[in-house]
Amino acid sequence: MSDGARPPLGELENELTDALRQFWWLHDARWYQGVKRRFGQEVANEINAEAIAFVSRRVGSWYQQREGTPDAASPKELAAAVDGLTRVMTNERMMRSHTEVLPAGEGDGGGPVVETVITEHFALRMLRAARSLEGYACPCLRMRDGWFQGLGVEVTDATTECMRTGGSVCRFHTESADSADSAPGAESTESTRS
Repeated sequence: MSDGARPPLGELENELTDALRQFWWLHDARWYQGVKRRFGQEVANEINAEAIAFVSRRVGSWYQQREGTPDAASPKELAAAVDGLTRVMTNERMMRSHTEVLPAGEGDGGGPVVETVITEHFALRMLRAARSLEGYACPCLRMRDGWFQGLGVEVTDATTECMRTGGSVCRFHTESADSADSAPGAESTESTRS
């Protein structure tokens, strides 16, 4: 995907980028709490989802310009893009996750599935500490949808398990829209358009 002229994303990480990322998320958390106190949690959830969709489209577009457009029909390229985008927005201390390609037939579309599993997420810790976890509407699919829009790829993306609602992990299944469209009776829970 990348033209090779730029250093890998991992080499761009340093103490400053790590601190800036953490401060940005701290700002996001304080902003959410302020909106919740003044206007209620429903409004905070709605504006939070709009903001994360906007930012994630920009992140996806930046990533696409830097690394190229992944072939959505290639689960390996799609998984690499999800990993890269995740690391642009978080780091391992903030969120522990892994992405792998599951064999054909694991998803609704019948094709290979890119599975992302999050085992720990700082936002849930922060929301729990602020006593705001109850009623919080997780914006993860909106964020991921923004990534795929920014990348210019068409996929279906679904949450299959969520820690916010009692799951032991957060689990997402992503497939090329071509795979999902070709399966008889397949319906997507979230789809992006290029």
